[in-house]
Parts: sequence; C-alpha cells; structure tokens
Amino acid sequence: MRITLDRRLPADHAARALRADAEAALTQRPKTLPPKWFYDEHGSTLFDRITRLPEYYLTRAERQILNAHADETARLTGARTLVELGSGTSAKTRVLLDALTAAGTLKLYAPVDVSAATLDRAAEAVCRDYPDLRVAATVADFETDLALPEHPGPRLVAFLGSTLGNLDTEARATFLGRLRAELTAEGDALLLGVDLVKDPNTLIRAYDDDQGVTAAFDKNVLRVLNRELGADFDPGAFDHKAIWNAEAERIEMRLRARVAHRVEVPALALTADFARAEDLRTEISVKFRREPLTEELARAGLTVAHWWTDPQSRFAVLLATPS
Repeated sequence: MRITLDRRLPADHAARALRADAEAALTQRPKTLPPKWFYDEHGSTLFDRITRLPEYYLTRAERQILNAHADETARLTGARTLVELGSGTSAKTRVLLDALTAAGTLKLYAPVDVSAATLDRAAEAVCRDYPDLRVAATVADFETDLALPEHPGPRLVAFLGSTLGNLDTEARATFLGRLRAELTAEGDALLLGVDLVKDPNTLIRAYDDDQGVTAAFDKNVLRVLNRELGADFDPGAFDHKAIWNAEAERIEMRLRARVAHRVEVPALALTADFARAEDLRTEISVKFRREPLTEELARAGLTVAHWWTDPQSRFAVLLATPS
C-alpha cells in the first residue's frame, strides 16, 4: 500500500482542545487564543487569499528561496524520508519533492497535520503525481507529538511558513528540544523557514491588508467559537489590529472590542466581559534575526549549516543539523 494514514488523535480531540483553549482565553487577562482555530474551511480559504495579497510577501519569498535552493538541499541531505510538520495541502512542499525525487534518494513522504481530511486529500494528490513515492501521513499535533517515522533515513524534517514564529520563546525552546531529541539517525536534518525582522510598516501591512482579507480571517475565529460553542460573539463589535511589539520583535494580531459588552458561551457555561478597547490576542508572529536564532537553535542542540534568503533578505530558509 503506497498510502497509510495513522490517526494519533482521538475523534473528539479538536472539540476538547477548542473548549479548553476558549475557556482559558476568556477567563484570563490578557485574553489570548491560539491561532490554530483560524483554520476551519472558511478560514483556510481566506488564508489562501492572504498568501496571494501584494502586502503578504512571506509565501512568495519562501517559495523563491526553495525554488533557488531545493536542488542544493537534496544534494546536501540525500534525504530518503521527507517529513513535513503542519503540512496542510502539501502544496508548498512540491519543490522539495521534485528535487529529492530527481536526485533519486526520496522513498517516503511523511506529512503531519491535525486534519485527517486535508491529509487524505493531499496524500492522494502526492501519490498520483509521484508514482514511485510512498506516503505515510499522520494525524497528530506536532506541538505534542512529532510523529517522525524511524525509517528510512536520513530524514529531512521541513517546518516551513514561519510557523515557528507562532510560538513564544518558552514554547519554541520546548519544541526545538523535542525535535532535536528525535533527530538521532545519521544525516537527519531540519529545514526551517522563518520570517525576518524588517521595517515595521512592511510587517504591519502584511497582517493588515488594504482589502481587509486579514481582518476577515482574524474575525473568522469568532464565528468558529459561535458555531462550535454556541457563543454569541458579534464580529462587528471588534476591530482587527496588527501591532508591532518592538520589544519582543513580533507582530501581534488582536481583536479589539469597540464597546464594553458581554459574551455568552453556553457550551462552557461561562460569560466573558469585554471592556471597551480590550483585546483578544489571536496570534503572535515572531520575526527573527540570524545571530539570535542561530544561538537559539544551538541551545536546542542544532547547528545551522546553511542560511538562505530571498534577494531582499525578507525571509530565510535554513538547514540545520544535530550538533
């Protein structure tokens, strides 16, 4: 069988996790919700639109780097297994699949994602387009379960899209430490995509576009809470804000209450009060500098072997190996 799908999350995982995250978000100060709840079907469609916006350079810059260095990555790693964390549709990985299959080394593609339906569709598409490749998809949350196949090695773990930036300093250290502990076979490597610190105006525009697509994406999380938990959020009662936190060097997406109001969440049997101008933070997106990130990876036991950027040095893709 060329496709396997390993379900390592219980059927009710998403429902239980949403309840836990929503309860924590609405009972703490400041109110903070993880960004993974953006991505229902409508949210995923909106994000696809975001990636094509003129202001949102991240996807284009990363693709430019991968196109320029995929063959070199294949030559340097000789990977027989490509693991992709948070794989989604696997669209952005095609350039790596092309390079590794052309090099004649790749035997297994192992995408990891929380959505079984998305993985199933992506696995079928990959198998159709790469007839000599096996696909071992895993339904898992990479923050708690990396789900790396043991064989065949060497393995290249791709963690792209600057998803690392959605984790704060402590969470990144935990994640990178766990990942390093799994990279035990000779030749194992990490391919990491990260957004870089740049002019704050450029960053803010990337997360607050003129067409309002990112604002709709941000507010969509309220509709998810309404649908799944019976909440009565009024998206019109909030303004989307993209704020540059200069001290932490990160963009923070927030939903800011226009007026003081109360929200009922029947599934959690709780009431959440919002003061006027109070924020619900829905995402952090840390931006990186080369030296501090290199040091951060070194503390986790990873050595940066190659660092590639687009011509404007907006984004970086780096290849790291176990120290």
